[in-house]
Amino acid sequence: MRIPTSTGLRAGPRQWAGLAVLTLPTVLLALDMSVLYLALPSLAADLSPTGSQTLWIMDVYGFMIAGFLITMGGLGDRIGRRRLLLIGAAAFGAASLAAAYAPSPEALIAARALLGVAGATLMPSTLSLITMMFTDPRERALGIAAWMIAFNVGAIIGPIVGGALLEYFWWGSVFLIAVPVMVLLLVTGPFLLPEHREAVSGRIDLTSVLLSLVTILPVVYGIKELAKSGPGTVSFGAIVVGVLMGVVFMRRQKGLDTPLLDPALFRDRRFGSAVAILVLALITTGGILLLGMRYLQQVAGLSPLEAGLILLPQTIGTVVASLAAPMLARRFRPATVIAGGLTLSALGFGLFVLAGTEHGVWATAAGSAIVFVGAMPLMVLGTDLIVGSAPADKAGSASAVSETSTELGVALGVAIMGSLGAAVYRDRIGAALTSDEPSEAVASARDSLEGALSAADHLPAWAIEAAREAFTAGLTTVGVVSAILVAALAAMTMVTLRHVRPTGETSEGAEEPDGVKVSPALTESGPER
Repeated sequence: MRIPTSTGLRAGPRQWAGLAVLTLPTVLLALDMSVLYLALPSLAADLSPTGSQTLWIMDVYGFMIAGFLITMGGLGDRIGRRRLLLIGAAAFGAASLAAAYAPSPEALIAARALLGVAGATLMPSTLSLITMMFTDPRERALGIAAWMIAFNVGAIIGPIVGGALLEYFWWGSVFLIAVPVMVLLLVTGPFLLPEHREAVSGRIDLTSVLLSLVTILPVVYGIKELAKSGPGTVSFGAIVVGVLMGVVFMRRQKGLDTPLLDPALFRDRRFGSAVAILVLALITTGGILLLGMRYLQQVAGLSPLEAGLILLPQTIGTVVASLAAPMLARRFRPATVIAGGLTLSALGFGLFVLAGTEHGVWATAAGSAIVFVGAMPLMVLGTDLIVGSAPADKAGSASAVSETSTELGVALGVAIMGSLGAAVYRDRIGAALTSDEPSEAVASARDSLEGALSAADHLPAWAIEAAREAFTAGLTTVGVVSAILVAALAAMTMVTLRHVRPTGETSEGAEEPDGVKVSPALTESGPER
């Protein structure tokens, strides 16, 4: 029997206009993560950074975002989400100007670090404001879908926008595109966006802030080292330190009256299950995205533009799937929609076993498109479950947990699946190149496909072909493992989220057949407009 619900106030033109404004920083944040890769050659020629400085220029932005998400989510709950968003927008614009005109590598690293801290204020603020603006669960799901589309579009257009700017301007121009966007947000935000904060808020616990940083930053650093250099003392040591500090952080939160991250959030089955499934699923998609793009360019020989064009159906498919997911969740339980999408993703991963055939390019493109289309219901509905299951005064913290889960999931995917693919590559290429005293070129080929291609002038043609075949074997292995993992996640979803009713159907205090009481968080009327 279907249970009717009070769906809250319907959104008006002001809320939808506010959503359009909130998508602007979301597009920009995603764009800023990829646009610098194209500018790196001209930047290096101008500033002459060392190898270590180059790595910090590239990585410090992501480090700071990941490290400060939890802090900024809690801060937004205390001082107001709109206020934090506008402060972050001003800081992001100023840091973008500083980065564009940085006179030295050290100045650019500092500006990128500030960009990361400012970016950490924007991500949870935009998502938590959407939950405040759209109190009708169905409209909130559509708002989150639009937010997710904006992030995907930003990641896609980053290389295109960056390439166009670098065609006519200097490397700093890739940072200047943030300035007009942030000015527009600062001008329109006070009129279109509501303010919301905790009814009773305490001071930020600085010890908790420090503990959150020494939890997230070592873990992210260790994962990046694992992806870059393989298993080692440094990578595992950093991850262990981060995990131990995470335990200390959570124990401290339990003893605080106003914790930075309320442990009670994880007691809600929907919240904890959605976070876990989101992280595990992103491990598979993050890994296959990296390996699939490398396959198209380094094995199949496509140019970056050709690889981008052949993946265009993936882009269109993810937009359609993002919009379709909340509509399907009105008729079917979210667990069914998410599990159905994950099952589709598992089939997409299965197509990667054809990468070594004459149809490898199209199988990889089709497999990648199916994987990401199938993942969109989880991305949209999983995010909706995370922020929707939290009390209104904890929306910022819940949004920060969602964003941190995404960051860690993708990073883990690159590290774990990348390491699996590399292990298969080294095993296969080691059997093919059997020289007892390998030359420098052979040693490079045994290390990675990139090494083999860079030493192509010093290796026979059969060795290069063997390297490509070894990489393809790694890709197919990752595809099979990912298919199994995602299929298991589909089953896990049906078990752990089976009590969540279709969007907008459950009324306050509704009892499920097995006696589980459904939280009314999804149907709260929210603040006045």
